[in-house]
Amino acid sequence: MDVRLLTDAGIEERSADELPALLDRTDCLIWVDIAGCDPAAVRMLSEVFDFHPMAVRDCVERNRVPKMHAYPDHVFFVLHTPERGERGHVHYIELDQFVGRNYLVTVHGPINPAVDPEAALRETRAVLARIEAGRLRPTTPFALSYAIVSALTRNQEEYIETLTSEVWQLEQRVTGGRVGDPEEFINELFRARHGLLAVRTMGAQGAAIHRRMAALPRISPEGRRLVADMAGQLEQVRGVADGEREYLQGVIEFYQTTLTINAALIGQAQNEEVRRLTEASYAQNEEIKKISAWAAIFFAPTLIGTVYGMNFRNMPELHWTFGYPVALVLMVLASVALYLVFKRRGWL
Repeated sequence: MDVRLLTDAGIEERSADELPALLDRTDCLIWVDIAGCDPAAVRMLSEVFDFHPMAVRDCVERNRVPKMHAYPDHVFFVLHTPERGERGHVHYIELDQFVGRNYLVTVHGPINPAVDPEAALRETRAVLARIEAGRLRPTTPFALSYAIVSALTRNQEEYIETLTSEVWQLEQRVTGGRVGDPEEFINELFRARHGLLAVRTMGAQGAAIHRRMAALPRISPEGRRLVADMAGQLEQVRGVADGEREYLQGVIEFYQTTLTINAALIGQAQNEEVRRLTEASYAQNEEIKKISAWAAIFFAPTLIGTVYGMNFRNMPELHWTFGYPVALVLMVLASVALYLVFKRRGWL
C-alpha cells in the first residue's frame, strides 16, 4: 500500500498511519495505491475511509465487467485493461478507483497467476513517473483519475495496434495463398477476433459508466468535463476496435469464400473423375457383352461338335446318311438364332 501526498511542491510518500490526519486536510490531494487488497487494506478501506461493504468486497473479488456506484461523498468504479496470454488468451487486468473530495484510492484487483504482477501496475506507475518528473500536476481527484484512465486507454489502443498488425499479416497470408495449416490459420483468425471483441467490450462498457458518472449532480463542472472526456476516450477505443473487427471479418469472409471455391473445384474435379470412370466402366461392360455374346454363338456349334465327337458305339446318328449335313445345319441355325437374339438385345 502506497500513500502519497500531492501538493504544489510535488509529491511526498507518507505512511498509512497518517491517513486519518491527512484526510482532514483541504490543501492537498491524497493518492492511496493498493497493489493487492489484503486484510490490512480491507481494514483501511472499511475503517479509515468508511467505504460501503459492497464496494470493499468488489475490491477483494474479481469483477468481470466494469461498474460504477455513486455514494454521497465519493464515486466508485471498476475498469479493465487487456493483457495478452498464451495462444491469444486475453487476461482482464482490473483497476478499481474511489474518487472522493480530496483523495483518490486505486485498488488493483485480483489477477490470474499466469499474469506478471507488474502488468497490473502499468497505468499507476506511468502516472507516478509523470508526476515525479514534473510533467503532471493534478490538483483534484478527478484530474488524477483522468490521468490514470488516459494511461489505461493508451494501453488499450496499443493492444489494438498489436492486433491490427497481426490482422494485416493474416490478410497478406490469405491473399498470397500462404495460409499453411487451415485449422491453425482459422484458430489464428478467431484468436485475433476474440482479442478485438474483448478490448471493444472494455471500451464500450467503460464509456457507458463514465457517461453515467458525468450526469451525477454532485460532481463539479471541471470534474464533469474530465469524466466526459474519459468517456470519449473509451468510446474511441470501442470505435477503433469495431473498425478493426469489421476489417478482420472481411478477411474471415474472404478466406471462407476461398475455401468454398476450392471445395467446389475439388468437388467438380471429383465429379469429372467419377464421370470418366463411369463412362469407362460402361464401355467395358459393352465390350464384355459383345465378348459374351460371341462366346455363346460359337459355343453352340462347339457343343454339337463335341457331342458327336465322342464316338460312342451306340450313337444311332453315326451311321445315318444325313447325319453330317444335319449336324452342320443345326450348328448354323443355333449360331444364327443366338446372333439374332443378342442383336435384338443390343449386345452386338
